[in-house]
This record gives sequence, structure tokens and C-alpha cells, in this order.
Amino acid sequence: MKPVFAIALALLVVACASKGEPPVRTVEVRVPVPTPCNPQIGPAPSYPDTNAALLAASPEDMLRLFYGGRTLRDARIAELEAGIRGCAG
Repeated sequence: MKPVFAIALALLVVACASKGEPPVRTVEVRVPVPTPCNPQIGPAPSYPDTNAALLAASPEDMLRLFYGGRTLRDARIAELEAGIRGCAG
């Protein structure tokens, strides 16, 4: 009985033996991480077409003030939309 036990024990040890360490495989997993969006947008400009400026201006100056205000507003809107698109991603 001892030889059978010795053979069974030897087979068990051989079956559990490994041929070295298993290969290491590195896998990159991309997980979206929410981050707060804080675009660096400057302060609002002072627009030239205020009520006080328009009341004191001649008709030609009023057109210049309207045009200047519109140009500044268009630039400001473009800046804000770029910040929003950057946050949306």
C-alpha cells in the first residue's frame, strides 16, 4: 500500500507544480472621469451703446455706438460659445 500511496502523492505534487510564473498582461481600461468645467473667460467689456451715451449722441454717432456695441457683443458671444463647446467636449 505504501508504494501506491507514494505514487499517488508523487502524481499529486507533479500535477500541482507549475512551469514558472504565469505571464503578466497589462490591460489599459479607459474610464471617463467627470471633472468640473471652468473655462477661463474674461470679464464682460463695457459696451459703448449705453442709454446715457445714446441719448446724448447725434444720429450718426448713434449708428457708430450701435455698431461698436454689436461688434463687442458678437466677440463676447463667440468667446462664451467656445468655452461652452470646450466643456461639452
